[in-house]
Amino acid sequence: MPIGFLKLYTSVDRKELQALRNILGFIPGNHALYRLALRHKSVANDINNKGIKNSNERLEFLGDAILGSVVAEVLFKKFPYKDEGFLTEMRSKLVNRAHLNQLSKKMGIADLINYDAKITNQGNKNSSLFGDAFEAMIGAIYLDKGYRVTQRFIINRILNTHVDISRLEQTESNYKSRLLEWAQKEGKEVVFEVIEDKSLGQSRLFSVRALVDGIDTGLGQDYSKKNAEKNAAEKSCQYLNI
Repeated sequence: MPIGFLKLYTSVDRKELQALRNILGFIPGNHALYRLALRHKSVANDINNKGIKNSNERLEFLGDAILGSVVAEVLFKKFPYKDEGFLTEMRSKLVNRAHLNQLSKKMGIADLINYDAKITNQGNKNSSLFGDAFEAMIGAIYLDKGYRVTQRFIINRILNTHVDISRLEQTESNYKSRLLEWAQKEGKEVVFEVIEDKSLGQSRLFSVRALVDGIDTGLGQDYSKKNAEKNAAEKSCQYLNI
């Protein structure tokens, strides 16, 4: 019997390993990585009492980058005659927090997350808890199995199974227009404020917050001011339930 299967049937964590195998399509090599990916900061401990928690946030950061890279390549090849603006918009539809929350629930990742329900807003549909764990899981796969396995997982187990890209292409996700139209009807003022313009080598990372009647309703980041505003508008639409 292969070592992976032996571990699956003899481990005290076999139920979790079986659940992960069903989601991933393979048996985790480094189970600790996946446990970390499923550990929300609400139940994480400080590392050496330095205020840094052993939560899934670092894996989320890594997974976000890997997911964005794979999705960008898929879209680049699928739409050879579309411009950068279209590709950016499509990528946003695929990797925005609301969509990742849905995918996390569909795939069963949400059911495995370890968190403290008393101090999280998991009951709030705007919560990023599920999508964060989704990205952290991708980070864990990358560290455990490498880029090619992670790429195949994203394409075969996520995009080809749970996402209809052609249908998604037709859906409306111009959150900035939606937010401005809503504000006009409600008699409210919307302002997009650049709170940080950070130089990263030859690139610039913009952080923009959307203010509705002076209230901060969403923060967006991107390497273009325009897209940062779109991301902030998306967060605002989720926050305001528009």
